Amino acid sequence: MKYDHRFELQQATPSMRLYRADGVSARLDFFSHMLRVAIIHEGEPVLPTWSVCPGEADCPREGRDKLSTAGFECQSPNVEEDGETLRFSLDGVSFVVEKKNFRITAEENGTPLYADREGLAYNFEGELGDGAIHYTRRFEGQRIFGLGDKGGTVNKAGRSFAIAATDSMGFHAAFSDPLYKQIPFYICEHDGLSYGVFYDTLSNGRMDFGVEHDNYFEPFSSARFEEKNLVFYLILGSTARIVRRFSWLCGEIAPVPDWAFRYCGSTMEYTDAPDADARLRRFAHRCREEGIRAGGFYLSSGYTQIGERRCVFHWNTDKIPSPEALAAYFRAEGMELIANVKPAFLTEHPLYETIASQGWFLHYADGSPARFPFWGGMASYLDFTNPGAYEFWKGCVRTQLAEKGYESIWNDNNEYDVPDADVWACGFGHPFRARLARPLQSYLMARASREAVIELMGGDYVPFNVSRCAMAGTQRVATTWTGDNLTAFDELRYNHRQAMTMALTGFVFFGPDIGGFSGPQPDEELFLRWLQLGVFQPRFVLHSWKPGEKSTMPWLYPAKMDAVRRIFALRERMLGYLAAEEERARTRHEPLIYPVFLRQSDYDCEADAFFCGDHLLACPVLDRGAEAVTLTLPDCVSRWYLRGGGEPLEGGSCLTVPCRAEDEPVWFSDEPGLL
Repeated sequence: MKYDHRFELQQATPSMRLYRADGVSARLDFFSHMLRVAIIHEGEPVLPTWSVCPGEADCPREGRDKLSTAGFECQSPNVEEDGETLRFSLDGVSFVVEKKNFRITAEENGTPLYADREGLAYNFEGELGDGAIHYTRRFEGQRIFGLGDKGGTVNKAGRSFAIAATDSMGFHAAFSDPLYKQIPFYICEHDGLSYGVFYDTLSNGRMDFGVEHDNYFEPFSSARFEEKNLVFYLILGSTARIVRRFSWLCGEIAPVPDWAFRYCGSTMEYTDAPDADARLRRFAHRCREEGIRAGGFYLSSGYTQIGERRCVFHWNTDKIPSPEALAAYFRAEGMELIANVKPAFLTEHPLYETIASQGWFLHYADGSPARFPFWGGMASYLDFTNPGAYEFWKGCVRTQLAEKGYESIWNDNNEYDVPDADVWACGFGHPFRARLARPLQSYLMARASREAVIELMGGDYVPFNVSRCAMAGTQRVATTWTGDNLTAFDELRYNHRQAMTMALTGFVFFGPDIGGFSGPQPDEELFLRWLQLGVFQPRFVLHSWKPGEKSTMPWLYPAKMDAVRRIFALRERMLGYLAAEEERARTRHEPLIYPVFLRQSDYDCEADAFFCGDHLLACPVLDRGAEAVTLTLPDCVSRWYLRGGGEPLEGGSCLTVPCRAEDEPVWFSDEPGLL
């Protein structure tokens, strides 16, 4: 009966309870510091998970049973049933589950921690609309953190967000939505307590934290997804522990080679030019001439052009006569080339008909390739859930890139914006509508690229692999960056807040395009301030596309080269520290850069100061015309040292430090002489 679903026990084990009512089952799994809740509709297939892989290096290519308990530390709480309710405790949290409509509430030390909305919290029989829907109680004064690379303030309370990934080139970091990541995980803090929620779905949706109101219900938050079944994890603990537990839930974080922490250059200008080979070599020469040590250069897609079209895995030998010679030249200069690849094949691509004849594209029900607008033409997306397509991609990465000296792969334009319900994916032999798992394709693309390189270079090789689109679990196979940002001073602070948000969602190595990708050229002040911020972020890359203007390179303003060299010299001093902190972060499932409140809960969550590793406090200047940094030193550390030296300063002290755009940025260490 709608609005009145009565659940009765059907199956029980020491670590699981399964209840059924009206063609819907509700399952509870008890894990260490986690409760998994599954609302499953009879006759509706449960798609595998590629996000959850607790503590493991990776899950099977075909995915993992979404209800598997493998890898978890299962708990066996004493579940008391009195006919109408279930009561149990899990890691110090007391739960009550009402069998009517399966409403869950939880208390910690007598204080409400979590609650499903009163009335109806789940979409059992279409009462609430289409797809999976989940309503939770909204607590007064709650703070919300997470969701990946979402824009705006770090605290997401009072906002509504699309759960989707799209190519949002030139986005405004203060308010544009959606962006490039699809990570339905958040942390809620209220009344000194915290809980986390991760929805294990790859379908698009929306999450609302206070925009939506309804006269007939208490204040609530909501989550809606296209996928009909609903599986989510309620993660317990402090905010810092929830961050670690979510990261662990998604599996091991892939290491990165040490050179990746050096400055890497990037611009579409060089590879789009007819003399691309010469332009690229001049970049390497200019770095040497200016005394700048670069780790690599991102090879944009212009190297694949046939006329005006970009055809992945095609080498334009008019632009680059010998790909092997170019790679060897850069390697002799101590740099790697990171080759751009795209998952869509234009209909003019020399390989298009071959791929189509094999059935390797996302397709319509009759098997014909689905086509979409892409880079000035029509194209079809490779279907990485087709084993043949997956191996085809690996073979191309190996023969066209890795064997030619390009072992670092830049997986780009892989958001798979496929809204059409008539488009299907192979699903490794279990077809499903492609739009139900769009970011899965980007994850599998990055995974295939990484596998191709490792299989060629050997199992001990540490590849550098980057993917623009990402989902929970992508960190097992690739790094990322926060997309094609906009050049403007107003964007600087929100790019920083976007990074602080990313830091709470399981990613260690990431960063923005320093200087801004699109829009006007940065002026001198903005250019230097962006460098001062970027030097403390894991990915230290200047990248731009500014037709008719100079690319954003370290030597953009010759008169400011002394200031630029100071910042780059600081980065060189940081390399060993960053590599060590990255190893700590990924093995302990902790962020590398993160907001101060993660260690000191009463610190302003919107503060500009942030931790870079566990021992450096970065204090960027993010306002035009400012010439000083004013802050309160976190008191989670008793002694601080300005730029690693001088007299110790007490944690909790308020101070102002002069910092012109031409100066070394302001930073503090928790021990003298750290760098």
